[in-house]
Amino acid sequence: MSTQSSAAPKTTGPATGRRPGNRRPGNRQRVLRRYLPPQHGAWAMLLLPYLVGVVVVGPGWPQLPLLGAWLAGYLLSYYVFQAIKSRRPRRYLAQIRLYALVAAPLALAVVFVRPAVLWYAPAFAALLAVNAGYAWRRRERALLNDLASVLQSCLLIFVVATIAGVSPERVVPAFVVLLLYLTGTVCYVKTMIRERGSTSYRRLSIGFHLAALVVATLLDVGLAPIFLVLLIRAWLLPGRALRPAPVGMIEIACSVLVLGTLVLVS
Repeated sequence: MSTQSSAAPKTTGPATGRRPGNRRPGNRQRVLRRYLPPQHGAWAMLLLPYLVGVVVVGPGWPQLPLLGAWLAGYLLSYYVFQAIKSRRPRRYLAQIRLYALVAAPLALAVVFVRPAVLWYAPAFAALLAVNAGYAWRRRERALLNDLASVLQSCLLIFVVATIAGVSPERVVPAFVVLLLYLTGTVCYVKTMIRERGSTSYRRLSIGFHLAALVVATLLDVGLAPIFLVLLIRAWLLPGRALRPAPVGMIEIACSVLVLGTLVLVS
């Protein structure tokens, strides 16, 4: 939709004949669109377990290459799955090559510092195989595929603990909290966007959030307020005419609240 007034003259550019409001994106925008996936909600899912892990076990320099490998690995996997889905691997070869060159040395540095992280490799490989299977069938928005991605993200907290030389048992409660939160978020966001108006998905989302509230409260009563807020948002917001951008902003705020709550109860 043009922002010009209908009474204003419809001018065109001197060389192209296009209206000024319809300019093509610049080189920088085209590069960003080519090399960064339009999956804005994924970044919270990627960063929250890492930040929670660092908060629980304490910071250390090996966690920096881990963060780089984790983010580059996500970008690499995204374009690999796009290649699988499209059956056109050549189309994404530049992105795959770039992110593989970034992720590989960072991952090797992490393994060199703490070889024990390789114990988690089979679990990540199995979950990535699930993602690849759904990509091949072009069903990457399926609920089980989303849950496989959630589990991958939550497992990172154990990797952070292992790198810090901390027993994985120490981060089990935080892992459970993150798994409850992110699984509930997957169900809730579907009721707001792709499954809007679906009674079954809304019941699933509310039922899961009720169960999550009970489990979180049993873990630590200090978790009850944030999970009550999450339940209320899952109960009241579906059915309202919210666009994806406000839904995303609400989830960013919820992620910050979950992180803050875990900082307080850790």
